Amino acid sequence: MSDPSTIATWNPERVEQLRNFLGAGLTCSQIAAEIGVTRNAVIGKIHRLGLGPGRPAAAPGRSCPPRARRRPFSPQRQFLRLIETQPPGATDDVALGAMPVDSAQTCSLLELAERKCRWPLSEPGAADFAFCGNDAVAGFSYCAGHARMAYRPAARRRA
Repeated sequence: MSDPSTIATWNPERVEQLRNFLGAGLTCSQIAAEIGVTRNAVIGKIHRLGLGPGRPAAAPGRSCPPRARRRPFSPQRQFLRLIETQPPGATDDVALGAMPVDSAQTCSLLELAERKCRWPLSEPGAADFAFCGNDAVAGFSYCAGHARMAYRPAARRRA
């Protein structure tokens, strides 16, 4: 069992010491050594008192403004990018569904390289199963024809 004299309690005197040391710019580890408590006890008390880990009032602000975050491309935004590259007259359901995709570069899973279309052809396990293998559109896993089939907007999907 631990010695009662080493059990730390936060009496008003220790709280005042904490405030003074924090105002003097001591670290939590230094304050803990001075008061005789653990570093985590100091951190917890600072938060409970609402003193917070913020900068002192005299500290300078940021030297530069925060950078704007880029929104990642959602499949919908990627599809809209792809639609911009589709041939004229291929905007309706019939044209999108009927667009033939020539998979002249079919390949097996072992031959499938980066930036190649990963659209499966035939049924898995079949003797003629392969992947499309055409050049994939930047930002997609598929060639332009298969990406149009995979990323059709909800209004254009067939029931």
